Amino acid sequence: MQFSPDRFTLSRRQWFAVSPLLGSLAAVPFARALQTPAPKRLSPPATGSIPVAFPISKGAVLIDFSGPWEVFQDVNIPSREDQVFHLYTVAEDMKPVTASGGMKILPNYTFADAPAPKVIVIPAQSGNDAMLNWIRKSFPGTDVTMSVCTGAFLLAQTGLLDGKPATTHHGAYAHFAMQYGSKVQLKRGARFVDDGQVASAGGLTSGIDLAMHVVERYFGRDVAINTANYMEYQGEGWKDESGLANAAYLTPANDSQDPVCHMPVDASAVNHSEFRGKTYYFCSKDCKAAFDGSPESFVNR
Repeated sequence: MQFSPDRFTLSRRQWFAVSPLLGSLAAVPFARALQTPAPKRLSPPATGSIPVAFPISKGAVLIDFSGPWEVFQDVNIPSREDQVFHLYTVAEDMKPVTASGGMKILPNYTFADAPAPKVIVIPAQSGNDAMLNWIRKSFPGTDVTMSVCTGAFLLAQTGLLDGKPATTHHGAYAHFAMQYGSKVQLKRGARFVDDGQVASAGGLTSGIDLAMHVVERYFGRDVAINTANYMEYQGEGWKDESGLANAAYLTPANDSQDPVCHMPVDASAVNHSEFRGKTYYFCSKDCKAAFDGSPESFVNR
């Protein structure tokens, strides 16, 4: 049978009509699930869509924004006439943005004309001053401004994380602590950190869980479970705010790590440096350059 996007779209409401039954099955906790506090509830508008902005620039990591995008677009509440979330990308100008892997993305808006967002999702990317200024300007009107992966560095640059807890990709803990440790409380091993109006996710797929968590804050556990079922998403990290969901990444996969990003490496790595009689191996030229610039910062921390 030929796949029909129109048929698929029309059948979504039918699917959601039976999803509560499936949701009751998915709600059974798995062995490692923990009792956690109820998330802080958000008040959705009585009518209309919730605007969600995805600021992007060169190198924007696809899953960091496409994962949350998929979550928000798949939320369906039959009692609401409008699409639940209105999603759009925003950039410095309307030129195509080259994202991770070379994908070209044409932004929906610029920072000068984008609609006021209620949710901002900041993926890992290069960033720019225009983006930081727009985030600062938009923040007071948002319900949640969230980062994904090393998008936490951009969020920290805005100053909006000052005095607050946050997390990032486990390979960036050391960098983040060095740059922002005096201002931001780094939560290592957390799948995501929710501090109310500001939130941050760990690496890559962690953004899906934070987006699911935001859905739950707006519409409750049942709607979030129905969304996960529709997506066939089996992750449970969004249900656990304890900080243990990413704890496995605190332990290196092997005994040899890049001293900068903590990614696993071995003696076959082409990038390496000598310091105080020991050879250090790196996953990339960037990590080697960072180490060579200040090796003392990365040794015996």
